[in-house]
Amino acid sequence: LEGQGKASTTISRVVASMKSFFHYEMIQGNIRKYPAEFLKTPKIEKKAPVFLTVEEVDRFLRQPGGDSPKEIRDKAMLELLYATGMRVSELLRLNLEDLNLRLGYVVCHDEDKERVIPIGNVCKTAMEKYLKEARGKFVKENETESLFTNCSGKSMSRQGFWKVLKGYAEEAGIQHDITPHTLRHSFAAHMLQNGADVKSVQEMLGHSDISTTQVYLNFGVAKMRDVYMKAHPRH
Repeated sequence: LEGQGKASTTISRVVASMKSFFHYEMIQGNIRKYPAEFLKTPKIEKKAPVFLTVEEVDRFLRQPGGDSPKEIRDKAMLELLYATGMRVSELLRLNLEDLNLRLGYVVCHDEDKERVIPIGNVCKTAMEKYLKEARGKFVKENETESLFTNCSGKSMSRQGFWKVLKGYAEEAGIQHDITPHTLRHSFAAHMLQNGADVKSVQEMLGHSDISTTQVYLNFGVAKMRDVYMKAHPRH
């Protein structure tokens, strides 16, 4: 696989699968020797997360600014994603009952647990408008409990959401190769840069290990150093 130029992540998945398979075969008594014993997993370089500046996020979130049901829905989805830092899979899994606009929070469902994430007034306003003016255009009453659907009233796919995201990123003139995870990265970086404590951000993101969240702290330090070097007269 290395000779074919495959990525380290691809090779790593194959090695893990082979080790798992042969381990199962050993347990079942189908083989006596473990042939994957000396297989080494390649080192995977962790790519730095791409995130937008506050100005870029603001420009991006202004794009779905029309009054068509689709734009109102898109505005609500993007505002909620940035307001909470949740994963796209979690966003698309939300039901109506998960949203509490009166108290200003959303219940986000992870694979095996759930967490409560507060939402701000800008997001709350976008959600209120969506529920009042747009959702009924896609979904008939009691037809589905899904908070967000596609224009046919069916569950939205990740690919469908990705197209929505890409379209508005182009309209906003965003130069980065934006993905559905970019707003999650941006949420984390901006929260920490503005003084949020790591533990709170970890809980909102649903990270099991705080070291995963601390990755974003490094970007805050880098930014401060850059500002210092540009502005301090005795740098």
